[in-house]
Amino acid sequence: MTDQLRLMAVHAHPDDESSKGAATMAKYVSEGVDVLVATCTGGERGSVLNPKLQGDPSIEENMHEVRAKEMDEARRILGVKQSWLGFVDSGLPEGDPLPPLPEGCFALQDIEEAAGALVKLIREFKPQVITTYDENGGYPHPDHIMTHKISMVAFDAAGDPERYPEAGEPWTPSKLYYNQGFNRARTVAIHEALLARGLESPYEEWLKRWEEFARPDRNISTHVPCGEFFETRDRALLAHATQIDPDGGWFRVPMDLQREIWPTEDYELAKSRVDVSLPEDDLFAGVRDA
Repeated sequence: MTDQLRLMAVHAHPDDESSKGAATMAKYVSEGVDVLVATCTGGERGSVLNPKLQGDPSIEENMHEVRAKEMDEARRILGVKQSWLGFVDSGLPEGDPLPPLPEGCFALQDIEEAAGALVKLIREFKPQVITTYDENGGYPHPDHIMTHKISMVAFDAAGDPERYPEAGEPWTPSKLYYNQGFNRARTVAIHEALLARGLESPYEEWLKRWEEFARPDRNISTHVPCGEFFETRDRALLAHATQIDPDGGWFRVPMDLQREIWPTEDYELAKSRVDVSLPEDDLFAGVRDA
C-alpha cells in the first residue's frame, strides 16, 4: 500500500520545506511513500542571513541560481522530489508605512489564475495528502499567505472536471493539513526543559513576541512521531547555507532533549474527505483504510 501513497508539501520558498515538516517527509520517504515538494517561488529576494556568507557579490548577484542549488541539495538529503511553480519571490516588506510589493511578484498574482499551476501539479502527482500554511502563513510573509490561498483553491478545484480543464485529468486529494510545527505548546515545553537543565533557551524572545501578537492557539490535530529523522531535517536545513546560520538558534537545543520533550512534528487538519478520528499520529490516517 505504501508505494501508492503520495504526499505533497506546498511551500513558499526554498528552505521552507526544511524548516517545516522536513522530518515528517524523511520519515514517510523511509516508509516508501512518494513525497513531492512544490516550491512556489525561487526565493530570489531573500537576504543572505548567514553572516559567514554576507557581502559575497557572487551570491548576491546570482541569488536565484544559488538558492536553486541549495534546494537541490536539501531535496537530495530528504529523499524527496521537488517542483518549482515558477512564481517570483515577493520579498518581505519592511518599514512604516510598508512599501508596495514589487510588480509581478507572487503575492500580487490573481489567486484563481495562480492556483492553476498548483492544480496542474496535483493532477500530475496525484497526492492523497497535501500540507500547506494556515491563513496567517505561519508568519505574515506575503508569499506564505499567498501559498495558503492558492493551496485552498487548488485542493477544492483539482478534482472538479469543470475547473481548469487545461490542467489535466481531475484528481481529488483526500486530506489537507496546515503545518503547525512552531506551536506554542511545543515552544513552551522545550523552553522550560532547557531552563530546568540550566541551559540557555533561544525561545525567550519568541514567547515574548507570541504575547505581543496575542494569537489564539491553533487546533493541533496530528502529531507525527519522527524524532529519529531530526538530524536529517537539520542537514537539509543547513544545505540552505545562505539562509541559515549554523551557529544560530535553530541548532541550540540538544537533540536528546528535543526527542525526549517533543519527538513529533505537528499539524492542523484543515480539510478531509475521509473519515478521521482525532487526534492522529499519521497524515495518512483514514487514507490507508480507504
